[in-house]
Order: sequence, then C-alpha cells, then structure tokens
Amino acid sequence: MKLYTNSGNYETIKILISGNISGQRLEHVEVQNSGEVKCQLFSDRFPVLEVSTSLVLQSPNAACRYVLAKGGKDIDDIHIDEWLEWESSVLKPSLLPYLVSLLNKSQVDNKLAANLQPCLQHIEMALKRTGYIYGASVTAADIVMWSTLSPLLSGKDTAAISPTVLPATYGWFKKMVDDASFKSAAQVVAQNKPLSLEVFKKSLLSLTLPTTGGVDSLSKRFKAGCNVASGQTKTNSSADEQETVPEKALTDEEVSKASKSWSQADDMVKPLPRQHPILPKEGAKNMLVTSALPYVNNIPHLGNIIGCVLSADVYSRFCRLRNYNVLYISGTDEYGTATETKAIEENLTPQQICDKYNKIHTEIYEWFNIDFDFFGRTTTKYQTEIAQDIFWQLHKNNFILKDTVEQLRCLQCERFLADRFVEGTCPFCAYEDARGDQCDKCGKLINAPELKQPKCKVCKNTPVVQTSEHLFLDLPKLEPRLSAYLDAEFEKGIWTSNTKVITKAWIRDGLKPRCITRDLKWGTPVPLEGFKEKVFYVWYDAPIGYMSMTANYTEQWKQWWNNPSKVQMYNFMAKDNVPFHSVIFPCCLLGAENNYTVVNNLSATEYLNYEDGKFSKSRGVGVFGNNARDTGIPADIWRFYLLFIRPESQDSTFNWDDFVLKNNSELLNNLGNFINRALAFLEKNFDSVIPEITPTQEDSELMAYITRELHSYIDNLEKIKIKDGLRNILSISKLGNQYIQAHKPWLLIKGSPEEKLRAGTVIGIAVNITNLISVLLQPYMPEVSKTIQQQLSAPDIVNVVVDKFVCFLKPGHKIGKPSPLFQKIEPSLASELREKFAGQSSKQSVSAADAERLSSEVAKQGDIVRELKSKGEKSQVDVEVKKLLELKKQLAAAQGVPETGGKKKKGGKTDNSKGQGQPSKKSSVNVPKVADPALVESLTTQVTQQGDTVRQLKASKAAKPEVDSAVAKLLDLKRQLAVAQGLNPDDIGAGGKKKKGKK
Repeated sequence: MKLYTNSGNYETIKILISGNISGQRLEHVEVQNSGEVKCQLFSDRFPVLEVSTSLVLQSPNAACRYVLAKGGKDIDDIHIDEWLEWESSVLKPSLLPYLVSLLNKSQVDNKLAANLQPCLQHIEMALKRTGYIYGASVTAADIVMWSTLSPLLSGKDTAAISPTVLPATYGWFKKMVDDASFKSAAQVVAQNKPLSLEVFKKSLLSLTLPTTGGVDSLSKRFKAGCNVASGQTKTNSSADEQETVPEKALTDEEVSKASKSWSQADDMVKPLPRQHPILPKEGAKNMLVTSALPYVNNIPHLGNIIGCVLSADVYSRFCRLRNYNVLYISGTDEYGTATETKAIEENLTPQQICDKYNKIHTEIYEWFNIDFDFFGRTTTKYQTEIAQDIFWQLHKNNFILKDTVEQLRCLQCERFLADRFVEGTCPFCAYEDARGDQCDKCGKLINAPELKQPKCKVCKNTPVVQTSEHLFLDLPKLEPRLSAYLDAEFEKGIWTSNTKVITKAWIRDGLKPRCITRDLKWGTPVPLEGFKEKVFYVWYDAPIGYMSMTANYTEQWKQWWNNPSKVQMYNFMAKDNVPFHSVIFPCCLLGAENNYTVVNNLSATEYLNYEDGKFSKSRGVGVFGNNARDTGIPADIWRFYLLFIRPESQDSTFNWDDFVLKNNSELLNNLGNFINRALAFLEKNFDSVIPEITPTQEDSELMAYITRELHSYIDNLEKIKIKDGLRNILSISKLGNQYIQAHKPWLLIKGSPEEKLRAGTVIGIAVNITNLISVLLQPYMPEVSKTIQQQLSAPDIVNVVVDKFVCFLKPGHKIGKPSPLFQKIEPSLASELREKFAGQSSKQSVSAADAERLSSEVAKQGDIVRELKSKGEKSQVDVEVKKLLELKKQLAAAQGVPETGGKKKKGGKTDNSKGQGQPSKKSSVNVPKVADPALVESLTTQVTQQGDTVRQLKASKAAKPEVDSAVAKLLDLKRQLAVAQGLNPDDIGAGGKKKKGKK
C-alpha cells in the first residue's frame, strides 16, 4: 500500500500509526503537488492511500480503519464510528480555523477559541471515564483524535488551551506520545523535529477551511467516490468530501434500479388512513405496541421518557409510514403502595393523587408529541374485571398457591407495611435507603423483613415481624411452558440482547413462587374468599393494564388480546421492567389457557444517566418532563437528542455541552443548512417552482447512494435500531449537502442555457431529497417534519416509506415559503441550564453506603497513583494525586474522622506519628474507627460468592479476560471488606504474586 502525502500533514499521522499498530507496511511517498501522483482515482487532496490500482482511499479516517482492519486490529463498534464522524463534522470545523488564525495572526482569536472549547470539553469528559476516547484501550477513535489534536497540544504556541482545564486530555496526549507506534509516526511527519504547530504550518495554510458543520467544497465528490472498485471499506459518515467514502462501490444494477425508480412516483402505494377504532385486519401486519406503564405519582424524567413512551412512539410512527396496522397503547400505573405513600405525603386521597398526576403525565407526553392511539389508566372497572378474570382462570388451572409469610407490621399505624411503606438498609449492598421491595442501588429484589434497621415510612417507628397469609403464582409449575414459548419467540422475534440475558438468568436460576397479593387498600381487590381484604400486587396487576386500556379504547378489545395467530405484540421499556414482561406476565397469560396474545418482541433500553450522576427528583438533579417544556427549547429538539443518545446497548449520558453540539452541528449546520439552502435557491431563482429535471449518470449514482441509506433506514427501524435509523437520515442530508456543494448551482444559474438547465436539475433533485427527509424524519421529529412539508407544499401521498427514492415533487410543483428550521443554542444557555438542574448545593449527609463507595474509589485511585509514580511523568502524577486527595477529603467527611496523611515533613514525607488509630504510611484509604456489622456481613457474603465464581471459572477453563475480570472484582470486594472491618486494606494479602526483587 502506498501513502501519498504532502509535507507536515497532520492527517498522515493517523494512517501511519494504524500501520504501526496493525503491522501493515505502508510505502510513505511525500510529494509536492497532486500532479506527481500517478493514480487514476485521485482528486487533489492529501493524504491518499492507494491500496491497489482499483482501490484508492481519500478519507484519512477510512484509510486509518482500513489499515487497522487489514491487520485485524480494528474494532467494529458504532460508538467508534460516532467518534470518527464527530471528529470530521464537529471537531475539525472548530479546530482548523483556530489553528490557522494562530499561524496567520500569531495571537489568539477569542471567538474561535470559544467555539473550540465545547469540543475539547467533550473529549475531556470521555477521557475522564477510562483514560481512552472509547473503551479501555487504544482504538481508531484514539488514533484519529490524537492525530487531529497534535498541532494543538504539542507545543507552547497554543497555550490558550490550558492543561489545567484539560488534565485528562493532556495526560492522554502525553501518554500516547510515549507509545512507540505514535512516536515513530509523528517523527516521520515532523521529520524528526519536535512536534509543534509550526511543523504543520504549510499543510494547514494550504487547506480550504471547512464551514461550521463540516460542509465543504466538494468539486469531485461523486467522481472520486462512485468509481471506487469493489472492496470493503469502512463508512465514516461525514459532511466533507475527504471523510465520505462508500462502504463498497456501486454496482451497475444499483445505479440502473435507482434511475428507473426516480420516475415511478405514480406507482407507489398510498398511505392508509388512520381510522379509529383500529382493529386487526385479515392479511395485514397487525402490531400491538405497548410502552411500560409509568408510575402515576412520579413526574417522568428524560430517562423514563426515552426508555418507554418515546421509543415506542418512534417505532409505531414508522410502522404507520410502512402501512402496517398498528395500535399503540399505554397509560399510567395507578395502584399500589407508591400511590398510597404519595397520598399521605400530600394529604390527598389516592384517587386525588391519581387524577392529579395522570393529568401531568398526559400533558408532558402531549408536549413531547407522543402519538398514542390510547393513553389510559389502571383505575378502571375493566382493570378489575380482567385482572380478576385472569386470576380465576389461573386458580381453576391450579397455578395459585397459598402460603403464610412474615411481614413487617407497624403497631403505631396499625397495618402491615408493604413495599414502599418501609425503608431500611439493603441486606445485599448496605444501601441505607432501600425500599421494602427493591434496592435502588444494587437493583436486587427484597422481601421487606430482610431489610436491616427497617423503619415505617409514615411514622418512622421500627415495625415488628408478624405473619400474614398470601396468594402466590406457581411459577415453577409454569416454567416448562414459558421456556418452550420463549425459545420459539427468541428465534422469530426482535428481542434486545439485555432482554434475553435477563430473562434467561431468571429461568436459569430456577423460578420461585411469586406473591401476587398485598395487605393494602388501594388496588384491584382479590376476589377469593378469605383474601378479600387484600389487593393484587402491582407486578401481577400492572401489565394487565395493557389489556384493560385496550378494553377502554374499544369494546372489541379481544380481537387484539385473544388473537395470537394474527397479532404481534411489541413491548418497550427500560431493562428494570424486563422480568415482569418476559416472565411474570407471560406466565399469567399462558397459565390462564385462554388463547391470549403473549409478547412476541421486547425492546429494552439500558439506563440514561444525567451529567456525572443519576436523575433524582428528591435532590432536584436532572431534567424532568415539565422542566424540558419550561426551557423554551422545542420538543422536537429534545426528541432528537434523546434518540441520538438512546441507550440501546449500554448506558448513555445526557450532557448539556453535547446537547448544544448536536443541535448546532447535526440539526442547524447539516440538516437545516441543506434544506434551507435548497428551498431558498428554488424560491430565488425559479420563483418557487420546480424546473425541468434531467438526471445525468452522476445524478443516478447519487440516487443509488441515497437508496442505500433508505434501505438501511428501513432495515434498522424494522429491527428497532432506532439510533441507527436517525444516522441514516443525517447521512442522506450530508449527501444532499455534498451534492449541492459539488455542483454549485449558484454559479451554474449565471452561465449558459445548458448550465442553467443543469442548475434546475440539481436543485430539483435536492428538493426531492428534502421531501424524502421530511418523511423519514417524521417518527423522530414530527413537528419539524410537518414544517418541512408545509414549506414544500407536499401532498399527503408522500407520507409513506417505500424502498425506492422517487420524484414525488415533479416539475411544475410550487413550494411554499422557506424559513430556517432550527435556531442556534448558545453555550451560555447550556451552562445556565446545567446549573439550574444540578440539584441542591447544600451539603448532604453521607450514608454508610456512600462511605463504602468512596472507600472503594480511594483505593482504586491510590492504585493509579502508585502505578504512575513508578513510570509516569510528574505532571500526570500530580493530576492523579490531586484527585486522590479530594477523594480522601470526601471520605473523611463521610466517616467523621480526620484526613489521613497529616502534615508534610521536609522532603515531602508524611508525619503520621501523632494520634492513635491512624492508618500506616502506605494506606491510601481512610479506615472507619467503628466497624459496621451489617456492612461487614454483606461484604463477607459477597466475597464468598465471588470467590466461588472465580473458582468455577478457573475450573471450567474460562477465557483469561473473563477470569481476570472476576478476580479483579474479588480483590476489590476484599479491600472494601477490610475497610468495613476497620483494617488497612493495604495490609491485607490480595493473593497476587510479589514483583521479583521486592519484599
């Protein structure tokens, strides 16, 4: 492989690093101008990687990934794709103008520096997590980001960006400098000179700077891209030419089909009308979509919204665009302990609480443009009838057991304390505010009597244990039919990986009888004699709400719920709701033996976190539904960002800086820029009327690329890959931007008659791309979609998603009045809102669980410091020591003991001679003076269990990474146990081997 480059090109570094890491030999050819490159496919930009005579890569990022892949070192991960796209479409448009300004003016341009800061903070946040851009080792994301930042971070001449503000970034950059693969690549480009901005001066000043958002001059975009011969390369969706490389060359068949499809608008299916009540139809794809019922007494935060109602809304809207027969049902879960507790807190009746908060939920979802077919409640007569009917069917089929259980009873309040009426210390993780049904910290399910130091939530008195008879669902007896059913559905249906893992874990561990009754007043009454003073437990009762809400929607509800051969059910939720939808509810329906429709597809998200922590209503941390509305930022912007960061395969984080970046780059500068420039040009130069469109071969190739993205969009959404579908839309928009930029219709319109005709064709195709985007965008941003179609004066017949890109808006069609779709969000607003939703600033009392967490963090940070002292640079060590000292300070405050370390003696040694009970000099954690018995008991159990796990893994000869991970967890638990016991964890044998020569 030959790598052609000019002198001092920072982009070359990333390709050379990739070659070093992957072991691929690259012939480095430095040239003065493009005329020296004897390569048929080369346009005019450096660097260029010539793989063969028929495959040339002109995108440095694509070349980087190609070289890594050739050596088996590339990781195929969408998060890495996102980072590379962000680098080209967001970072470089902000960074390069800043660097050029420094070279031209020799002084800092404050405005450009301010534009760059959010990008750098975004990188800083990522590096603080693991020390790498993504994951726990060097990936293409590190290689690309390091190379791009090298002109900025390599010398004192860019000191406007302070290392004190970006400690993790500077530490990472210098760590990579010392890596042989990075160092040798940098030396080649810098010609063995020290890295500095001056080294890259010539190549930087020769650049055509990208505009904000990454849309650049693309004179040969399609000629350069479309002729690439067959060969798999990575796609890095980007808004500038050098970053857009197709996965593989277009085939003649693709181009021919796309060209023919363009003129087939009249042959397309028409959208079906949405008429209520929606009922299953013979021969149709009948889809029953549900989203997990939110507890009525809580105002939903952004994580709740993306986890269920918004995800289901996107999917159901898409299915309607595909002309599927869809019914989308949801509502508020209103029975149970939580409602009674809230009623006591607010001095209202449970019904008044339900009425109050149901209205709040309804208003929030309406504002977020959630398009339910019916949004109901569980406090209805149908809920009682259906829940009791299913119970009687289970009872008749001998799937109901009776048993006496121990419960907590408050003598002061004269009642049993179910679920959330009792709080105490978790028996598993020692979290002090665990509820009587589940621990919010470790997620384990709890029986209330298992709580340590339980307290009645109402009067705060300690309850006593008494017995009460309850009804149980015989899950062990139902397990065989559940397993058989799920095995088939896992094969046929769409189940996210977390739903399968969670469900299989429940079944693997053996199902146990599950209590379905509670000693409460607010709930669905149990109809069995001797139990009529009890109500059904919410985990039995709530999922039946989908059925009762459908019954409230239509009297013919059984057509949906007793029709499994003709109806497919899709459940949407966050992962904590999975067992109740994949195990308990299906067991109830299967055990009833009444031909019920049972879940066929289950999509569960991971958790959405907020900034550096979690959403908390009690502490005022995070954005809740009503808060989002009050910011003045349109609902569709919130929808876009939540869907862009949807936690599909791992937890994700809402971050204000990223929120602003996504709005300003992806929406304003990519999507909005393309649509507005196309429609405004048509208005100005063609009196808003689409002119004659005469597509060329090159246009047909563009249509083929768009058709690829369209097919990918359909495939992604059919598989409920909602985040990926959104990226397909943005990719189509970028193709449109590149197409306009490459052909420059604003110049063509001033030329010859032929050129004017060509300008008309370009803009006519661009307007039809806009129309396609308006349809594909409808599930994600319905109001924006509607606005675009109003500006297009698009007829209703366009609102159907077919697998062809067709000319719906034909010559002679007159559009409406164009106007900007999006507004810039200033970084200052993000700072203001971050502060507003940061929660209480007053010092909070720290629980034993928090002290435990801090002890663990101090221990880990101490290990990092010791490791760095043995081989790291002083500046990096100082940063990590500062973190360690801050953590020690927090831990000391939590435990109510003085900080360790004492006063420093001359020479930097610590004086620990004063006072008794102080840790030894090498201790990196504070040790509590008094051991917590509950915490010690909990950690002892966890250490024993984890030890068993490690032994089992070793005995079964598991993979080394899996064993290492389990051992690391065991060692961490041992350290936590030592701290809890009042011992110095550094004095506890970890079971590891000592280094040679050390005692």
